[in-house]
Amino acid sequence: MLRFAKVSFNIFVSSSIADRRSKFFPSASSLSSFASETPSFITALIAMTVQSSKPQDEQYKVAKSSYFNLPALDVSVAFPQATSASVFPPCSSDYFQFDDLLTPEEQALRMKVRECMEKEIAPIMTKYWEKAEFPFHVVPKLGALGISGGTIEGYGCPGLSITASAITFAEIARVDASCSTFILVHSSLAMLTISIGGSEAQKHKYLPSLAQLKTIACWGLTEPDYGSDASSLKTTATKVTGGWILEGQKRWIGNSTFADVLVIFARNTSTNQINAFIVKKDAPGLQATKIENKIGLRIVQNGDIVLKEVFVPDEDKLPGIKSFQDTNKVLAASRLMVAWQPIGISMGVYDMCHSFALKAVICQPLVSFRQNEYFSARVCRLEVKGFRNGVYLSFSEGTAKLKESCLFLSKEMQHLYLKERKQFGAPLAAFQITQQKLVQMLGNIQAMILIGWRLCKLYDKGAMTTGRVSLGKAWISLKARETVSLGRELLGGNGILADFLVAKAFCDLEPIYTFEGTYDINTLVTGREITGIASFKPAARSRL
Repeated sequence: MLRFAKVSFNIFVSSSIADRRSKFFPSASSLSSFASETPSFITALIAMTVQSSKPQDEQYKVAKSSYFNLPALDVSVAFPQATSASVFPPCSSDYFQFDDLLTPEEQALRMKVRECMEKEIAPIMTKYWEKAEFPFHVVPKLGALGISGGTIEGYGCPGLSITASAITFAEIARVDASCSTFILVHSSLAMLTISIGGSEAQKHKYLPSLAQLKTIACWGLTEPDYGSDASSLKTTATKVTGGWILEGQKRWIGNSTFADVLVIFARNTSTNQINAFIVKKDAPGLQATKIENKIGLRIVQNGDIVLKEVFVPDEDKLPGIKSFQDTNKVLAASRLMVAWQPIGISMGVYDMCHSFALKAVICQPLVSFRQNEYFSARVCRLEVKGFRNGVYLSFSEGTAKLKESCLFLSKEMQHLYLKERKQFGAPLAAFQITQQKLVQMLGNIQAMILIGWRLCKLYDKGAMTTGRVSLGKAWISLKARETVSLGRELLGGNGILADFLVAKAFCDLEPIYTFEGTYDINTLVTGREITGIASFKPAARSRL
C-alpha cells in the first residue's frame, strides 16, 4: 500500500524541472514492470505519464492534418468581397476641397507623390511591414520624387514651400507611415540640421547626395535615459588634437542601422553645451543594432547606437549647433512635418473604409446595365478604380457612359464588386452607425488638415511658435487616434489584418503619437507658452 501511494504521488505531481523529475518520477522501465502488479486504471495513468515525458511537438505531430503546413490563402481568394490595400483606394477624404488652397505646383507635386506611393509602395508595404524589413529597392524611386531636403534651398535640394513639404509627408503617410518616417528622419531632421548648423563646406559635401537619396542619414538625439528630457543627454564630446572623442549611447534612432551619415548630439565636456557632429558609418568604435519586436512603424529600422571612443575630425563638427536652443530650431520645423503624418494616416484609413463600405452601393445598380449603355450615377465627386485590370473610371453627378474598352462589367470585375461586403442583406454603408462613423472620421480629417495648413502659413510669416506647433501636433495626433480607431471598428474582423491597411495604420500611429514630443509633453510646452509657467518637473513635496 505504501508503494501504491508513492506511485500515485508520482503520477499526479508535475514539474518541468529536470532534478525534480528525476527525484519524484520513476523511470519508464520501472513503471512498466510495476504495471503488472497494479490495477488497470493505475496502468493507464502510468502510460499517460510515460507519454507525457515525450516532447510536445512529437506528441502532436501525428495529430496534425495533411494541410497543416500549407501557405495561407491569398487575401483576394480568402475574402473576395473587398480589395486589399495593395491596390490602394482612390482619395475621397478632401471633402472641403483643401486642394483649392494649394498652388498649381503644390497640387502637381501632391499627385506625383500619390501616384508613386500607390504604384510602388502599396503593393509591397504589407509584406515588408510584416517582416519588419526595409525595402531598399524603392529608395531610388523615392529619390526621384525630388522631395528630400524639403524646404532647403540650394545644394541640390528642392527648395519646396513649407506647405508642399507638409503635403508630401501626408501623401506618403496615407499609404505607408514607415516610408514617411524614413524620409522625415533623413530630410527634416538630419539634412535640416546640416542646413541650419553646418558650414558651407559641410553643406556642399553632404547635402547633394542626401537630396538624391544616394546616401542616407539618421539623427541621434534620444538616449535610453533621456527621451522627453532630451536636453539632459549624457553622451559626451571631448576635445582632442584634430577632433573630438564621442562616448555614449543613443536609442530609437531611425535609419541608424544602414545610415551612411549619422548626425549625433553630444554634450561638450568643456562648455557643458549640446553640440552636433557628423559621424560616418563604420567609424571605429561605432555600433548600431536594430531594435526588435516593435508593433508600429515596423518597416523603419530603429536602432541602438553605441559610441565607444569614436573619433570625429574637427571638420565634421557642426559649428552652428552651439546649444540645445539651436537643436530646438530643428525640432520646431520637423514637428510641423510630423503633425502632417497623422493627417496622412487618417486620410488613408478613411479612404479604405469609405471604399470598403461604398462599393456595394455604387456598383449594385450596375448589374442591370450592359457595356456601352448610359446610366445615371448619383454619386457626387466620387472616383472608382477598376482594381483588378487597371481600369480607371471617374463618375461625377449626372450621366456617365460605359465605354466598351473599359470592360467594367467583365466577369472578373463583377466578381470583385458584386460580392462587396454586406451584412444582414444590406451593404455596410446602408447602416446609420456606419454613416455616422464615416462622417465623424471625415470631420476630424477636415479639421486636422486645416490646422496643419494654418501652421504652415504661420511658419511662412515667422509666427509659428513652439507652443503653436506643439498644440497642433498634440491635437492632430489625438484626433488621428480617434479616427483610426473608428476605422478599425468599421472593418470588423478585417480591421485587425494588415492587408486592409487599418490595422497597420492603427499600430503605426502609436509611435507617432509619442515621438517628436508625446501628447502630454506637447501640451505642457503650449501650457508654458500661454501661462508663462513651466510645469515639466513635479512640484516640490510638501513638508506636512
